[in-house]
Amino acid sequence: QVKLVESGGDLVETGGSLRLSCAASGRIPNLAVMAWHRQTPEKQRELVAAITASGTTDYGASVTGRFTISRDNAKNTMYLQMNSLQPEDTGVYYCNLDISLLQVRRGTSRYWGQGTQVTVSS
Repeated sequence: QVKLVESGGDLVETGGSLRLSCAASGRIPNLAVMAWHRQTPEKQRELVAAITASGTTDYGASVTGRFTISRDNAKNTMYLQMNSLQPEDTGVYYCNLDISLLQVRRGTSRYWGQGTQVTVSS
């Protein structure tokens, strides 16, 4: 089993920045893909960003150029630096993990955290 714990969600003004963290523990696969998805009341859960074990990244179109995903494999921790935040970035951000990048992109990862709330005020 793998446990994922998110932190860093907060209330921020438009144009502000936040850094989310996801700490993984348990039997983590060596080639695990880690990602952030977000859920808003208006939209289905969408991929924000993903990162492979080797550091290859993939971003959702709405966050490209504003968000940066990274991971520290030695610490089993993933980060999401979010800049130029907009009200439409508001939602619950979920850390997730799978050995398949395809499953991650589909939002069907095997392991999920509980989520952290990000609220951007206008």
